[in-house]
Amino acid sequence: MLHTLHPEQWVDNYADKLYAFAKARVSSEETARDIVQDTFLSAWKAREGFRGEASEKSWLYTICRNKITDHYRKAAHSLEELGMDDYGSDLFTDEGHWRKDRLPEEWQTTSARLETKEFYNVLDFCKNKLKELQKAVFVMKYIDDIDTDEICKILNITPSNYWVLVHRAKLQLRDCLDKSWFKK
Repeated sequence: MLHTLHPEQWVDNYADKLYAFAKARVSSEETARDIVQDTFLSAWKAREGFRGEASEKSWLYTICRNKITDHYRKAAHSLEELGMDDYGSDLFTDEGHWRKDRLPEEWQTTSARLETKEFYNVLDFCKNKLKELQKAVFVMKYIDDIDTDEICKILNITPSNYWVLVHRAKLQLRDCLDKSWFKK
């Protein structure tokens, strides 16, 4: 079955959903809005090439995902994002062991508490505190389930940089969740 496009209905039918999709993957609301706007603009420009093999919704989400990837690529080129004097250096001794005053505490919680909307709001808050490139790597790995090699290719980073970014993102998320959720 071939699908058709209805551009006059895109904003009403897809703007909020595409915004939520983008917002979950980038740090700022403004960036998410820009990505949705770019999605609609690109779709409009490419509408003559739409073959109808996928649904309109799938086609728009694919364009949006590509715009998010383009955003990650731009962020990956920032030297500041790749700096090594980053978060986490105060957590460990020179020998690589946890500092006693920074040891993470055991999380004592029930699975029901983790499944609440409030927890996901706190997780989203913590995720948005990550640097753009750390967030990109974290989202691509743990939310979008993209293969490590593909992430490195998309972001044009080395596997070493990738693992440093993953490690730092996890440390920051744990620290933020400790402070914002588990020690409430």
